[in-house]
Amino acid sequence: MALFRLPSSAPPPLAPRGHGLLLRAPQMSDFPQWAQLREGSRGFLTPWEPIWPSDDLTRSGFRRRLRRYEEDMAGDKAYPFLIFSERDGALIGGVTLANVRRGIVQAGTIGYWIGEPYAGQGYMTAALRVLLPSLFGELNLHRVDAACIPSNTASVRVLEKCGFAREGKARRYLCINGVWQDHYLFGLLNDDFRG
Repeated sequence: MALFRLPSSAPPPLAPRGHGLLLRAPQMSDFPQWAQLREGSRGFLTPWEPIWPSDDLTRSGFRRRLRRYEEDMAGDKAYPFLIFSERDGALIGGVTLANVRRGIVQAGTIGYWIGEPYAGQGYMTAALRVLLPSLFGELNLHRVDAACIPSNTASVRVLEKCGFAREGKARRYLCINGVWQDHYLFGLLNDDFRG
């Protein structure tokens, strides 16, 4: 396996599974379930996410999202995943590996969300444990970064349970819910994960 992946050598689509979960790229057929879960969880998600576009939960907005995802995956820039229960096919949430950097860096940044009915039940920790081997394996990353608002203690716990180390705090790092907010910065190295 080449140490440095070139954009033209993007890996095949990933669909890791385990712990009763399937993670795969979003498809147009996911729209009804996705829109319903996001709308039903709007109040729960709003404090932790950027402001949603006015057409975010529309079919055309979802179609544009999928086109952007396809371009990002083809360019080895980002990899979105929806998380499904293998037991009943229910959509639970999503994880995105974004800002993929190659060359001497071999890193990417993860972000994630979970629907309110599934929060606090260990699903996101399980989903990351399913996904991380593919990020370090098939995608050949050396490092995975994450950031979260300090008051989001549930997200901090997820990252720590998955082996991420807190590496610092970035002031006014991301614009979340319309406000520039401080974030804890976390990192996980391939060696840490395998160790």
